[in-house]
Amino acid sequence: MEVLTAAGAGFLLAVLWFDLMFDVQVRRDPVDPAALCGIAAYYRRVTTDARPMNRAVAFAMLVTLVSIVVQIVTIGTADTPWWSALALPLALGPIVLTGVRTVPSAVRLGQTTAAGPEEVALARRILADHLLCIAGIAGVVVVQILLAATA
Repeated sequence: MEVLTAAGAGFLLAVLWFDLMFDVQVRRDPVDPAALCGIAAYYRRVTTDARPMNRAVAFAMLVTLVSIVVQIVTIGTADTPWWSALALPLALGPIVLTGVRTVPSAVRLGQTTAAGPEEVALARRILADHLLCIAGIAGVVVVQILLAATA
């Protein structure tokens, strides 16, 4: 299960990395309107125009969570240490945040054609969400590496 969890988390890290390559353009004031339009176009492509491939991210999230739960269930019955359960909150937090706020925000940003203050605020919130998510998912990868090292 560690390999499956690590693969799923690694895929999610790669997706976050690509998102962050666009997101970081809104760090400074003033935000370049052309950069904001590019970010909006990116999120339109990956949230709406890429169907059904955009479902791969949701599938990777599900597989990662299920494999973590299987690891937790085996605590005590296998050589799985108790601290492997840390992977669940590290993954669950970013995944819930993504479903509840980040994806709806990205869809909304992808539907805009303006580059006003509301769009800047939305893009900055997506950036903040992605920074939180990358920390949590990287934590999952670290737990899986430690599990592999202790096996």
